[in-house]
Amino acid sequence: MTRSASSEVSAVELARAREGDDDAFARIVEPYRRELQVHCYRMLGSVHDAEDALQDALVRAWRSLGGFEERSSVRAWLYKISTNVCLTAIERRGRRALPVDFGSAGAGSPLDPPATEIDWLEPFPDVLVEDGRAAPHARYEQREGVELAFVAALQHLPGNQRAALVLFEVLGFSAREIADVMETSTASVNSALQRARRIIDEKVPERSQQQTLRALGDAKLGELVGKYADALERRDTSAILALLTEDATWSMPPLTSWFRGAEQISGFLARGPHRVTWKHVPTRANGQLAVGCYIRSEETGRYEGKVLDVLTLDGERIAAVTAFIDPSLFAAFELPESLPAE
Repeated sequence: MTRSASSEVSAVELARAREGDDDAFARIVEPYRRELQVHCYRMLGSVHDAEDALQDALVRAWRSLGGFEERSSVRAWLYKISTNVCLTAIERRGRRALPVDFGSAGAGSPLDPPATEIDWLEPFPDVLVEDGRAAPHARYEQREGVELAFVAALQHLPGNQRAALVLFEVLGFSAREIADVMETSTASVNSALQRARRIIDEKVPERSQQQTLRALGDAKLGELVGKYADALERRDTSAILALLTEDATWSMPPLTSWFRGAEQISGFLARGPHRVTWKHVPTRANGQLAVGCYIRSEETGRYEGKVLDVLTLDGERIAAVTAFIDPSLFAAFELPESLPAE
């Protein structure tokens, strides 16, 4: 793996950091902080866990800097520490899920209590993800590597396979470099990659959201988000259904209930979203269209941030709405906690 000269670590800075200079260490790791956070998210499926893992990794890097022998780049060394922090977290926590992983469509109600005992997949702010591919031989673009379908599929892999696939197919590390990161053999890495690819190919759609978004263009995407928000704010079921594919799904973690098709989604809208008053703010999550959803407070008249809807497109229509009911996500997306009363 190579980086531009502007990102190379100078021997002077490295020496200062080894002598205990906090500022020098901060300058060394800062160019890599954002990509390491994205890496931790791909591994863990949680924006909150990714931030915790990154902080843990940086503390470990600071403490072990004296033992860094410069046989690899600082970047590769930081990825090794971050990956191993994530592997430990995966062993402890297991995989994160979406409602479609539980039961059949139409079971349950939007009024059911949240399943807080389940570790739910979380969305990730698109602004933190770089464009393009991290390396020429990477199979996936960096934004393809954070799309909901891709991150959800990663959750079905054991930690070692997850790490190998992300490092090779998304970040462009070689099998030899991955073997060093994971302290194993190149043969083991290649075997893990082979098994991981089978699962990913089964679960990830052939056409990525990045391909779909580029084909539609910014003007069409803006129009689609505007129509979606307007239809919800007007409680217009027919207008909402017109935007969806025939077999579209609607899910709302941390609720286990989810719905498929016009009949189920119409019933869900009547029992849930159409019972409150909404405002929406467009954003981007996981390389996809998204909107921050605000519910009008009867007490104050203000609109309080409650839900982040991530939209998965199939051509010009919405194939899935994943509505993350978690106000704590708004800060990560730099969305206001509330909007003023009209």
